[in-house]
Amino acid sequence: MDMATMDMATPAGRNEAEARMLASLSLEAPWALIEAFARHPRWEPEAVNAAADMIAERLEQARSFGCETIDVSKGDPKDQIEEILGVPEVDAAVDAVGFEARGHGSDADHEAPATVLNSIMDVTRVAGKLGIPGLYVTGDPGGVDEAAKVGSLSIRIGLGWAKSHSFTTGQCPVMRYHHGLMQMILNDRAHIAKAVNATVITLDEAANGYKDFDQGAAKKFVFNPHGLIKAA
Repeated sequence: MDMATMDMATPAGRNEAEARMLASLSLEAPWALIEAFARHPRWEPEAVNAAADMIAERLEQARSFGCETIDVSKGDPKDQIEEILGVPEVDAAVDAVGFEARGHGSDADHEAPATVLNSIMDVTRVAGKLGIPGLYVTGDPGGVDEAAKVGSLSIRIGLGWAKSHSFTTGQCPVMRYHHGLMQMILNDRAHIAKAVNATVITLDEAANGYKDFDQGAAKKFVFNPHGLIKAA
């Protein structure tokens, strides 16, 4: 657009410029970019996705779709990260656990609500990004101490500040990713049901499903009260 050819000093000139600018925009362009990205190979083939857990079944599930795994029951995640990457740090980290976290290594047998938050700050590089969709609450009557019962945790916020981390917390904006994820599924780049080990159960099996979930089963249960999934 040659803005020099317009008389921007007059209302008519400004209106013409706005009209031409709006006419040049397309709502299709962003979606086309997403679709192209969904079909494109990974930009950096050497990039590594790692998953940390202490339940063997869930670690095995993560390995099934290409993740390197870190068993936090064996100790400090940084040591295992260094074995995988050659350096004890990552570019970004996600806390998908929340306030029911447990300690690492010899402390893995008891609840330590701030463990994951402190760990992701520890292992993420300077200026890295931290996503925290894991649930944290304003009150937990069953908390391990009086502070935890009111949602007050011993977080090393000074470490995150010193490393210039960016924090994003709260529920995931899932609608933001629906279209791109759909394109990845349609182009056979994402196999969601397989990745989360989707398991169809009836309402009669719900109690056992919740029991398995509480024990850390590597499954996502899908209720099918009317048998429609099997019929499909």
